[in-house]
Amino acid sequence: MHPTFSVIFLTTLIGVGQGLFLALFTQQSYSAANLLPSQGSDFYVTGSLLALAFLVGGLIAAVGHLGKPSYMFTRAWRGITQWRTSWLSRELILMPLVMGLVFLYGAFHYFGWEIRFLDYNLANQLTLLLGTITTAAVFGLFIATAMIYASIKFLQEWACALTVVNYTLLGGASGFTLAAAYAAYAAPELVGFYVGWAIILTIAALISRGGSLIRNARIKHKSTVQTAIGVRHPQIQQKSMGMMGGSYNTREYFHGATAAFLKSVKWIFLVLVFPVPVLLLWLGMDGGKGLLVAAFVIQYIGLVFERWFFFAQANHPQNLYYQTV
Repeated sequence: MHPTFSVIFLTTLIGVGQGLFLALFTQQSYSAANLLPSQGSDFYVTGSLLALAFLVGGLIAAVGHLGKPSYMFTRAWRGITQWRTSWLSRELILMPLVMGLVFLYGAFHYFGWEIRFLDYNLANQLTLLLGTITTAAVFGLFIATAMIYASIKFLQEWACALTVVNYTLLGGASGFTLAAAYAAYAAPELVGFYVGWAIILTIAALISRGGSLIRNARIKHKSTVQTAIGVRHPQIQQKSMGMMGGSYNTREYFHGATAAFLKSVKWIFLVLVFPVPVLLLWLGMDGGKGLLVAAFVIQYIGLVFERWFFFAQANHPQNLYYQTV
């Protein structure tokens, strides 16, 4: 497939925002159980605004994928009408829902809106309840975004449960890495907690993404040149694509890069997303603010390469027919 940078930035930016919220709420849950030092409202308010900024950034990036961006405001409602069958419609519903809930989470902390309605020794119960609801919505958005691709059965590289696992783990890893950098400035006592989780999630994402790479390398495609043109002869060789110039099919369903270029992109993201951030996180655990910021920046750049490779690796069956340009 031909990777579109608007979708690449959409999926990576909202992944960071979702992961950062999960990091904030995880810390609040631990502190409510007296496992971590409690934080003032400023920590959660600023963190929520940062998470919201990434979510909004992803939404803005998505506008670039529209043929007529103005339709986003006049016809967006039509996109959610197929929510019973379309994962894209479900994503369109969940994205503003998550954004609204993250905003409310920060607002509740800012204004100190709390109601003690359960007789348990837990602080900030209303924000804990709202955070739990938001967490469910965040995981729902991870699933919906990934299932847009995993549900396409004829793209065998995507049609796998690992696609959902990878989107979730990579978003969580980048969010917790950003949380570690944020904590280095706002709450140094939490750096070790966030660094530990960021490393765990990054290693888990490496195992999951590595599994998908191994799986995709061993795929036996169901479509062949014979099935593409409906002729069963064992020896068929295509000499021409049947036209003098390119078309929508040759531009949008194939990336045009060489196998060597694809291989280089794969190794670039494998290095930038996994070992380099883990090393920087470990080195910055004792208060290295610059190292933690660098870990997030490098990991995010690697995620852009990873997402480009994810789209480019998918081999659309129609490419069998238009393989010779």
